Amino acid sequence: MINKDLVIVGGGSAGLAAAVSAFDAGVKDILLIEKNHDLGGILNQCIHNGFGLQKFKEELTGPEYASRYIEAFKERKIESLVDTLVLSVNDKLEVRIINEKLGLEIIKAKAIIMAMGCNERTRGQISIPGDRPRGVYTAGLAQKYLNLDGFLVGKNVYILGSGDIGLIMARRMTLEGANVIGVSELMPYSNGLTRNIVQCLNDFNIPLRLHNTVTKIIGKENLEAIEISDVDDNLKPIKGSEKIIKCDALLLSVGLYPFNALLSNAKAKVYAKTKGAFVDQNLETTIKGIFSCGNVLHVHDLVDYVSLEGEIAGKNAAKLILNGRKLVNKSVLVKEGNNVNYVLPNIINVSDDLENAEFSFRVKMPIKNGEIIIKNKDEVIKKVKAKDLLPSEMKRFKLSKNDVDFNSLESITLEVGVI
Repeated sequence: MINKDLVIVGGGSAGLAAAVSAFDAGVKDILLIEKNHDLGGILNQCIHNGFGLQKFKEELTGPEYASRYIEAFKERKIESLVDTLVLSVNDKLEVRIINEKLGLEIIKAKAIIMAMGCNERTRGQISIPGDRPRGVYTAGLAQKYLNLDGFLVGKNVYILGSGDIGLIMARRMTLEGANVIGVSELMPYSNGLTRNIVQCLNDFNIPLRLHNTVTKIIGKENLEAIEISDVDDNLKPIKGSEKIIKCDALLLSVGLYPFNALLSNAKAKVYAKTKGAFVDQNLETTIKGIFSCGNVLHVHDLVDYVSLEGEIAGKNAAKLILNGRKLVNKSVLVKEGNNVNYVLPNIINVSDDLENAEFSFRVKMPIKNGEIIIKNKDEVIKKVKAKDLLPSEMKRFKLSKNDVDFNSLESITLEVGVI
């Protein structure tokens, strides 16, 4: 058995940021574990720009953004294991791994940070009728094939879902000479960032069909065509609206979900709204000593916020390792209110030195003029006006000891009113 102060599972933007943050907070005995050969995670295949505007105040490509953290990681000489698969994590803070060099090994830690990222939803998970021909890919897989392997998956391409990866691939495929016929989105609004709608669709005259979906896949060996249909307010296909579109590739950008199997298998509580862990304001899960951050906790729209969560998790894990656990005066449940899809953290553990709590949330529907409202039971604590709230864009909100005496809280509800 190997003993480490801190083990970080995942070497992408969240894991790297957590490692650097924990090291700078005073913990030096850190081991980061990554399943791939290289650090950087999904950023390595995201060769487009648009990263880093929040964190570095400049526009970077994915590999450039990752390199900032990889360089900081290497400068601190933090230990890492790549090409290493984590088999299990348990409530004794034991991480079971396997790789070619060590074989099967157990690592005992004082704290663990989970930063494994998220997965794409596949055709099987959304149950599109039809055969199973070649030519149907998730957008992220098509991105890997093109950007890392130099393989164009199709010449006449249709995209289902207006998530950011799908939108970015619409532009990328067009620039590589493919004909992107259009994008269908089940909802009456886009699920991607506004800038990606403009830069990836509008600038290339690629049509976006809202309240529309793929209802059939056509082709035996290879994809030959798809059937698309409009949907009603209950998101059910409308008979008579069917249209056949010939194409040789269908890219699915139909949502992401946290890769949370390790924690759920360890019996950590899961937040149903996000499919990630149930966490407190320190990003600690219901298994004491295990923290969760980034896309394995909830799916983000900006990598800058993924890194920020990694830094928060690293700092709080370091505090636990170096200073021990703070005495908790009370635990206050956090709930989502009107027009809010989800809110994190799920609970505030109030200690004497608690100065603020930051919330991340998404709205259920587009709200042009809104008001973010925090309540203690039925009493309004704080209100802040907000414009152009979209389900595709995560928002952050801070509550400080200047706003409320945390020891007076009974329960917290975050809601968004429409003005």
